[in-house]
Amino acid sequence: MHFSGWEKIGFGVLVAAWVAFGANMIGNALVHVEKLETSAYQVVAQDAAAMAETKSESAAAAGMDDALTLLASADAGKGEKVFKKCKACHTVDEGGKNKVGPGLWDVVGRAKGSVDGFKYSDVMIAKGGDWGYEDLDAFLASPKGFLKGTKMSFSGVKKAADRAALIVYLRSLSAAPKLLP
Repeated sequence: MHFSGWEKIGFGVLVAAWVAFGANMIGNALVHVEKLETSAYQVVAQDAAAMAETKSESAAAAGMDDALTLLASADAGKGEKVFKKCKACHTVDEGGKNKVGPGLWDVVGRAKGSVDGFKYSDVMIAKGGDWGYEDLDAFLASPKGFLKGTKMSFSGVKKAADRAALIVYLRSLSAAPKLLP
């Protein structure tokens, strides 16, 4: 007996449907599903303050907040190596020209948003204060987390030891380096 192409295709689709239906029936016969009284995974909504607290606790547990304790033992040479990530946008020369970012000579203790000739974001100017060790650590860990709306697109230095070394290196870029905390 000779079948046309359309008959072969139709028969193939019909056989595939029978196989799928049969497999479903056999699967249902072999596996018995019991309905749960409560969901196995509970979704609990938190308010923004609780989420921020949870996030800061997890960051502290991951070692994100301990860079300040490592400053005394940090190596400025290692910080200079870490600074290579920053070199494309910042200069460290005394009186050096601004690049995409401002010059970082004598940044520790300097007022935020105070380099002449650099156009800072409004949030940087509004933040005010000086670049202390705590602020540098928080900013280097997550620039957008420290200043929402900053123009700096760098994601941050996640390792506390690298941040500590970088801060010690930045501290050394001064005629009179500030005292460590």
